[in-house]
Amino acid sequence: MDANDIIRSRGEMETILREESLGYLALSVEGEPYIVPLNYAYIDGTIVLHCGFEGKKIDYLRANPRVCFAVGRQTGEVQEHAAETSCHVDNDSVICYGTARTVDNLGERARTLNAFNRTFRAEADGISPARVKNCNVVEIKIAEMTGRRERDRTSTRWCWEFEG
Repeated sequence: MDANDIIRSRGEMETILREESLGYLALSVEGEPYIVPLNYAYIDGTIVLHCGFEGKKIDYLRANPRVCFAVGRQTGEVQEHAAETSCHVDNDSVICYGTARTVDNLGERARTLNAFNRTFRAEADGISPARVKNCNVVEIKIAEMTGRRERDRTSTRWCWEFEG
């Protein structure tokens, strides 16, 4: 597959990001990598997650806000090797490259936390001001994302660069 086979579209990748809830946040400081699994929501072109105000993830984000975020899912069973073929399993994946920031403004944090919560439970009540104050929110502004879908040994690849 060469560059001409890559589809310049974000729709399929956004569908995968909206359908999944577990992703992997990759960070790096001074050449030291760190990756952490966490639940997230894809809201209005951004990755949103909640966390504490202290810890390794926040230390790394403060030192280097450039991040990579990945989701993947296996959609079939591993297929047996046929003669002269490689191993295969149907799967989907999306990798996002971007910049992370903590949401410090309490009004924005409340809106973001409520939107996050409603991606998991549409009927959820609003989050109380006390919980908003005690829950950190990280938003990843995506600069570029790439994706891949494998079905029956056929690969579809997407990429998208966001403006600004």
